[in-house]
Amino acid sequence: MEPLDDDSTASQQRATRHELPRASLPEEFLLRRIHSLEDEVGMLREANEHLVLAAVQAQHLQEDAEAANRRQNEFLAMLAHELRNPLSPISMAASLLDRMPDATPQLHKLSRVIGRQVEHMAKLLDDLLDAARISSGKITLSTQPLVLADVLQQAVETMQSCIQERRQTLQLELPPESVVVEGDQVRLTQVFTNLLANASKYTGDGGMLHLAARADGDQVSVAIRDNGNGIAPEIIPYIFDLFTQGPRSLARSEGGLGVGLNVVRNLVGMHAGSVTAESAGAGQGSCFTVRLPRSGQQSVGRGPAEVAVTGGRKRILVVEDNPDTCATLAACLREEGHEVVTALDGRSGLAAALERPYDVIVCDIGLPGLDGLGLMRAVRAAVGGRRPLAIALTGYGQPEDQARGMEAGFDHYLVKPVGLETLLSLIGAEANTNR
Repeated sequence: MEPLDDDSTASQQRATRHELPRASLPEEFLLRRIHSLEDEVGMLREANEHLVLAAVQAQHLQEDAEAANRRQNEFLAMLAHELRNPLSPISMAASLLDRMPDATPQLHKLSRVIGRQVEHMAKLLDDLLDAARISSGKITLSTQPLVLADVLQQAVETMQSCIQERRQTLQLELPPESVVVEGDQVRLTQVFTNLLANASKYTGDGGMLHLAARADGDQVSVAIRDNGNGIAPEIIPYIFDLFTQGPRSLARSEGGLGVGLNVVRNLVGMHAGSVTAESAGAGQGSCFTVRLPRSGQQSVGRGPAEVAVTGGRKRILVVEDNPDTCATLAACLREEGHEVVTALDGRSGLAAALERPYDVIVCDIGLPGLDGLGLMRAVRAAVGGRRPLAIALTGYGQPEDQARGMEAGFDHYLVKPVGLETLLSLIGAEANTNR
């Protein structure tokens, strides 16, 4: 080969080697980028699929939790209804025994023991249901300006018999009428009744209770102190948690479900307030302090006081499917001088209501054949002129149950067990009013 030709060939080869990389680099780079983007898109697609799957699973879990919560609330409502039904005839029977003209002192004492224990059972049911309703957001407040002293006095009156029974002393420091709070009267009364009940329960016979309310700027504070069992330091941080209780003896003489203080904390929180617990330790007593915002109002208008009217003998129809409840209630009403007709189911109750006029109809809601709501709607539609006073007496005690009862035409909605005095006061107040 000639040298010149070799040099020429080598130059061409070198040129080719230099030109090929320049032509191939952009294509390789783009291919690598495309592959990299495809990998990133695949990873994003996979991550998106996981997110969608997680969202669907979370939705299913939420739906399952809501369904379980509904089933729990329905179960608790039915449990309360079924437990209240036997409590009602027990309460009425105790009242009947206490009113017997020839009853011995021992019989009076036993009947009052029965009555107190029925009230205690009813209180446990109320606490359990309130805890369930609060946790599911089913409690709403009807707030208005309230004189704090009136609320506290009502709670004290509720607990007075229990405190007297245990020979305990209650010292009161009530605020002036100018101390007003915004709140739901029923629920705030429940708060202070629960705290007084708690103080009395954990204080021995002959113990000392002290309730003091004070206004401090734009807040009011109510402290309920006792010299009872006290609270162990390790329990205080959890004392308001659901089902939290201090150590108990095997006798469990204090009783309770561990839900009352949880209900207190939640109701106070719904009023934009707070509640705290203090104790120097076991055997050193305890103090619970509720703080609430003070209302801007300095006074609350009061309507004329309601005067109970006996009204004399009434013609009363009792519709109740529990034979024991029906019989004892009828006997109690007859003892008061009223004329009483009874029915054990909805259809016979409706027939009796339409057969002749009645002054008062006391009716259960859960009746066979025709429930109490349907019965009352039919009565209201058929009876012209003077309307009978209609009182629902039932084990269904949730707010929506009461709303349905009032919508159906009941004038009063009472949840079993009902004290005989409460029922008689409603019947007496009916007097001779044309309804």
